[in-house]
Formats: sequence, structure tokens, C-alpha cells
Amino acid sequence: MTNKEYANQFQTLAKLMELNGENSYRIKSYSNAYRILRGVTEALDDMSLAEVKQVKGIGDAIGQKVMELQKDGKMKLLEDYKATTPTGIVQLLGIKGLGIKKIKLLWEELEIQSPGELLYACNENRLVSLKGFGIKTQATIKKQLEYFFQSIDKFHFAKLEEEAENLVLDIQETLDTELVSLTGKIRRLEPILEAIAILIGQHDIQAIFDENILVLDKHDGTTPVYHCKTPDQGIPVILCTSDADFFGYNLLRTTGTESFNKDLFETAFDTPIDWRHNNPQELKGMDEQAIFAAAGLPFIAPEIRDVSKIIFKIKGGFVPELIQEQDIKGILHAHSTWSDGANTLEQMATYVQEQGYTYLGITDHSKSAFYANGLQVERVLAQMEEIDALNEKLAPFKIFKGIESDILYDGSLDYDHTILEKFDFVIASIHSTLRMDKDRATQRLITAIKNPYTTILGHPTGRILLSREGYPIDHKAVIDACAAHRVIIEINANPLRLDLDHTWIPYALEQGVKIAINPDAHSLEGVHDVHFGVLAARKGLLNKEMCVNSLSASDFEALISTKK
Repeated sequence: MTNKEYANQFQTLAKLMELNGENSYRIKSYSNAYRILRGVTEALDDMSLAEVKQVKGIGDAIGQKVMELQKDGKMKLLEDYKATTPTGIVQLLGIKGLGIKKIKLLWEELEIQSPGELLYACNENRLVSLKGFGIKTQATIKKQLEYFFQSIDKFHFAKLEEEAENLVLDIQETLDTELVSLTGKIRRLEPILEAIAILIGQHDIQAIFDENILVLDKHDGTTPVYHCKTPDQGIPVILCTSDADFFGYNLLRTTGTESFNKDLFETAFDTPIDWRHNNPQELKGMDEQAIFAAAGLPFIAPEIRDVSKIIFKIKGGFVPELIQEQDIKGILHAHSTWSDGANTLEQMATYVQEQGYTYLGITDHSKSAFYANGLQVERVLAQMEEIDALNEKLAPFKIFKGIESDILYDGSLDYDHTILEKFDFVIASIHSTLRMDKDRATQRLITAIKNPYTTILGHPTGRILLSREGYPIDHKAVIDACAAHRVIIEINANPLRLDLDHTWIPYALEQGVKIAINPDAHSLEGVHDVHFGVLAARKGLLNKEMCVNSLSASDFEALISTKK
């Protein structure tokens, strides 16, 4: 488990205790444990009880529960509360817009115990009479519930990536073959997945089930497709088998979208290939690279085998030079304990430096973000003094003085120009009043983009994948405004956001808009979310030349100074 996953267990426990009317002191202790454990720098998986208890604010009771989680991933007290709380109520905790008080009221007054019952109640107009609710609140909850049901049985890529990679290794070892690969959506690095898809270059795979690598769910015996689940977490897995001689062909075919395969096999080859039904003999024994070469094409990375007409673009001379993780030189969106981060500014800077980066742009929350301990003006100035001292201490590593300034409802930023001009750069983001129509949201963003102090537009739609749809915006108008005012657009690399969506990166590049791949790190672990941002950027055809944090510290400083 990651430290964040440990911490989340205590947050869930605190919520369930509050829901069940438990002692407020005990609830607060578990809420504090959530906050403290997020900031622990060592891996909790590797710490002894004595070491855990040395963490400031962690006593024996919390330490013992960490040991329970370390042992088998479960905490008895949490499991007890889950057992006495309807499963549907626990599900309601994850739905945006429903706080503990609202859930408790729905449970006690309307006897609602599941998302399905709540959606039915919304459709019956039963929420409007409850205290604290109303027509608008009911409509918002209904929309969130509909999104919740659309998202059931789906997974973030980040949730499955490691599991999928380990599964491939286990299957290779069990079957004693190298002809095993991820395929389909997960190989194309899609941010949302329904299953892990794997191709195996042989048909006899019984050993996988004998060794309990996977549990067979369904196979009709007539097709090379097996529907399975992982034994521990029950994650869906689709296994496809292939003749070894056609492994390369089937890997290519199962990775690409239907439109990609049609463009490749029916158009790019001199003689069209029937890719829908048979193993084409002319491609026998070829790997992917050889098949592309036979079509007169260079190797096309799996993650862009869903880009519209990519084959024709490459045939026309376009050379996709996709950014790589090692191209990233600096971290530009990170929070510290000055606002709502889990680690101090010095801890963040030191850790970023230890990871091989040469600069950090610290961007704590601004004064309007009261929910995130946003910085009032006097605290901005105090933080800047600490940054100056740390820059002397850590040189040549550089900390840039940034801020994540809230975009207010009228599109203005929440500091006046006398403060904004003191920052090295400003990320402008929307965090409040998210219920907007397309025109309102677009105009709000464009007004912020026009502000001469805006350097980077942060998470443009505010979406949280599988939890909250983003507010609707006119992407072209927003990107055009960024081009006109030389504003960089962020790919928020948190795997729950990945916002700007990768499908809009090509248009941004066409307009000359540069991209920042930003982890929005609220802890040391969060720095590593750059990985997911790079994967998304590659899907959007981003190269390192158009990524601002692939610049050296001095070149980035020169870039933002021209904006100022």
C-alpha cells in the first residue's frame, strides 16, 4: 500500500464514525491520522511499530492500526463499521456534493441506503422538502449519481498499471514464454479502463488457472478469448491467445482501434489485408516493426494508435517525436504545508532535487482558498523569504516563487497586481462555483487568461475522472485565447484529473500554445504523478520542444520573464 492508501483508510473510518454518531474526539483523532500519515516520507509498508510511533502526532492506538493494515490490508475497527453500515451508504460517501450531514439526513429521514435508491428519490422529487436541500441541490445530486452509475466497473489507468505489468511477468514465468503482452486500451494508455487486456502467443494456457494467477470467469471453448479476474481484487482481465507465428500481427491488431486497423491494413498496404477474419500468411513470423515497415511506415507507438488519421499524417511526412519522462527537468505545480500540502517547503524541494529535477515551482493555494489554508498577503511575503533562504542553501537547485491563484466568478484573480507582480509565475485555476454553463465557464477562463499576470492555466475543466464531470468549456476558444496572450496550458498529471484532456493537445500545438506537465503534488508521493502526465501528453502527440518544464531552469526563467 502507498502512504496515501494508508491515510485514506483512516479518513474513511472517521467518516463512518461521524455517520454513526460517534464521539467527536475519536473522530478528530482519526481525521488527524489521515492528515499526518499523508505527510510521512518513509514508506509505511517498511516501518516498524516503534518507527511509526516516532512520527509526530501518532500514538500507540493509531500505530497498532497501521500495523494491522501493514499485515493484511485491513483494519478491524474499519471493517466493523463497514459491517454495520449498509454497503450503499459507504458508496454514497464517494459521491461529490454529499457531505456526511446530508447522507445522514437521507438515511434517517428518507431511509435511503444506496445510490440507486437516492437516484429514484431524485426522480420522484422527494429531496426538495428536506432541510438543506432544494430543487437545485436535488438536480446536482441527480447529475452526480448518473455520472456515478456511468463510472461503475471502470478503473483509472493508475490503479491498474502496476497490477497489469506484474501480471504479464507472472504469465511469462508460468507459461515459460516471452510472447505475452498488454494490449487494447491499457497498451494505448487510455486513462479510463474496464479491464486489463493481455495477448499470449500460445493456446494452451491452463497453467495460468492451475497456478491461480487468474481465476477463469467465462470461456465458451470456441474462441481464443478468456474472461478472467485477478484472485485478490477481482479486477477483470481479458486474455486473448494467438499462434506464436502470428503474435506480432495479433498484437498490432488488438492494440489499435478499428479505424486505425482499417487505415493500416486496408489502405497503407499495396494489397489490402483481410485483418478481420484470418491470420494473413504474408505477415507470418513478423513482429510489429516489420509489419509497419511492410506498409511503408515507421514504428507507430501504441499510445497514438487511436489518433484520427495518424497513418495518413505519417505517410504525409509527419514524424511524431513524443515526449519522454526523462525530458522533464522541473516540477511546476506543488503544494506545501504553507497551504494544504502534507510536507514542508524544504521537504518538497529536497525531495524534488533528490529525484533528479533541477527546479521546483512552488504554487501553494491563494487567499480565496480558505478550505485549503490559502495564503493571505503577509503569508505570501513570509513564504518568499523562506524560498530565498532555501535557494541559497540548495543552490544550484532553484525554487521559483509561484502561486495557484483562484479564478473568481468574474474571471479575476484573487490578488491585486501589487502582489501578483512579486511572483515568478502564476497558475490560474478555478476551484469554486463549478456549476456553470458553457458560455459562463468559457468567459470566466478567458478573462483570467487575459490577465497579464497569468502564466499557466491550471486544470482547465476542473474534472475528476470517474467522480466529477468537468464544467463544459469551448476548448477552441480557450486555447485560442491562450495563444493570443502567450499563456501556457497545464496537463494536470494527477491521474484523477489528466486535465487538459489529451485529445485537445494537438489543437493547442497547432496554435503554438506550450504545455506544462504538472503533478499538482500535495505530498512527496504526488511528485511521481508526472509519470501519468507524460503518458497522457504522449497520447496527445506532445514533443519536448513544446513542453515548458522540459526546459532547463535558466531557460524556464527566461521564458517566464518575457511574460512578466
